[in-house]
Amino acid sequence: MASAGSFFRGIWRGLDVLRRVLHLLLLLLVFGFIFGALRGGLPEIPDRGALFIQPSGEIVEQRSGDPLTIAFNEARGAGSGETLLWDLTDALRAAAEDRRVAAVALDLDRLSGAGLPTLEEVAAAMMDFRASGKKIIAWGTAMSRSQYFLAAHADEVYLDPMGEVLIEGYAQYRMYYKGLLDKLAVDIHLFRTGDYKSAAEDLVRRDMSPEDREASLAYLKALWEAWKEKVAAARGLTPEALEQYANGFIDALRRQQGDAAQVALEAGLVTGLKTRIEVVDRIAELAGRGPRGHEFSRIDYKDYVALRHAAQRIAAPGKGSIGVVVASGTILDGEQPPGTIGGQSTARLLREAREDENIAAVVLRIDSPGGSALASEVIHREIEALKAAGKPVVASMGDLAASGGYYIAAPANRIVASASTITGSIGVYAAIPTVDRTLGKIGINVDGVGTTELSGVMRIDRPMDPKLRDYAQLSVQRIYDTFLGRVSEGRGKPREEVHAVAQGRVWVGSDALERGLVDKLGSYQDALDAAAELAGLAEGYGVRRLEPKLSWAEQLVLQLRIAGARIAGSVLGPAVAETGSRPTGLLALLQQKFERMQALLADGRPQMHCLCTAE
Repeated sequence: MASAGSFFRGIWRGLDVLRRVLHLLLLLLVFGFIFGALRGGLPEIPDRGALFIQPSGEIVEQRSGDPLTIAFNEARGAGSGETLLWDLTDALRAAAEDRRVAAVALDLDRLSGAGLPTLEEVAAAMMDFRASGKKIIAWGTAMSRSQYFLAAHADEVYLDPMGEVLIEGYAQYRMYYKGLLDKLAVDIHLFRTGDYKSAAEDLVRRDMSPEDREASLAYLKALWEAWKEKVAAARGLTPEALEQYANGFIDALRRQQGDAAQVALEAGLVTGLKTRIEVVDRIAELAGRGPRGHEFSRIDYKDYVALRHAAQRIAAPGKGSIGVVVASGTILDGEQPPGTIGGQSTARLLREAREDENIAAVVLRIDSPGGSALASEVIHREIEALKAAGKPVVASMGDLAASGGYYIAAPANRIVASASTITGSIGVYAAIPTVDRTLGKIGINVDGVGTTELSGVMRIDRPMDPKLRDYAQLSVQRIYDTFLGRVSEGRGKPREEVHAVAQGRVWVGSDALERGLVDKLGSYQDALDAAAELAGLAEGYGVRRLEPKLSWAEQLVLQLRIAGARIAGSVLGPAVAETGSRPTGLLALLQQKFERMQALLADGRPQMHCLCTAE
């Protein structure tokens, strides 16, 4: 028995030792995994190659969504459906001075669109690269207006022999819901200031109002003229030739028996017609062959930018830098993720710039249709606090800085806009639905008692109370008066003069300059230079983009998720990247319309919002 007991105790001790060893190995594996994740591992750049740029989705000022999800999706190959503007411009300008970069290969097939000012920023960086004497080769299969704008600024433009260049001009169409809401017996009560404030008209009309038609056609024509002039200059064409191409496309297509690629070639829009294999051979002539022999030697622009950002973190800008705060998206109350402007979250970044002794001035980069009146005011106050602290603020307008987007630009020491920026829309509205008739149709009635005259007046299941009507209109008018006052103070103009160009009317940047709503037409770089001038900074000043900070724990989770995604991708293959992709087609359209209606109604609160799109 004793020997049997010793035998089992020996087995137990052996198993215990094995358990400890396994625990130790597991612990070492976890630590190694964490260390490797934190260490990251930067991509390698070949000694010579073409900078490969393949923008995907929309080109945006700021990616939307929380940083953890964005990085995770990118690591597993899913992406975010967005391309960051500054990644493109930084990569192009750095590559111009990099001996390793022999050329730029620009694949436009995945680009879904961008506003004209955004495209102009990329095109300017492309021209800076070309000034170095190196070539940009652009190609695509079916080029849209946005895709072709960038292609036109390349040295050589190639179109697939089965492809097309479809230039439709600019338009603004939207759905009008009055007929549907009447069928559902939903009443929309619209309160607004200004004949041109058309943001919620689609809820109360069956068609476009004359005022909206007038203002929309004016800015769409201005965008179209600017697009033609820029493209014509880049391709050695005339604006009239591009107008003829757009209006005479079907006739030309008929003459070419449906060969759209030949139509583009004969019009001089492209350098030649080449398959992708032929384009690869052309780029290989400039940059050499890749390791596999059948591709060109490439430097992916995302890897290139990652290396540059790593170097910039090591050599961070010191004292006397310009802080850049990006305000991109709809303006909403409280804390909001990147891609949306939060009253509190954006104000915190501005406060951080005010309290940072190394930041001498701030550029507020705006790409917003507006939104919450309260959140706009919260941001406005922080800009005033920055100025009071002796730090000049320059507002740099991107594609859109309208309504609430203009409200937060108004207090800046200087406003710089593109000639094609859509701005203005100085006006306020509130839309309140009531569904008492809807409920009545299905036999539901609402009744009750209250202790004051205001008790129950906010309920949407009761008819609109006259007191609520007065409350809404008075609130909208007061906020509009405040809006006029903020613009009057910021622009140094009499209130009456501001009112004359306000009333919800939309202007392009060139028209806004004539009316004193902006100080200068220029680029993002012009805004940086203006901020440096106001702060008295010497040439070579530093620039730091202020973004929401991740905690140490969030950074660890981020790196672990990235490392895990890379491992999963290598094991499971690209199919893993499909999970969680964005809705497309009809589902995406319905989701977009639902989200827009939510933003329009906003629980009946006064809004500074503009639906000034350009399709």
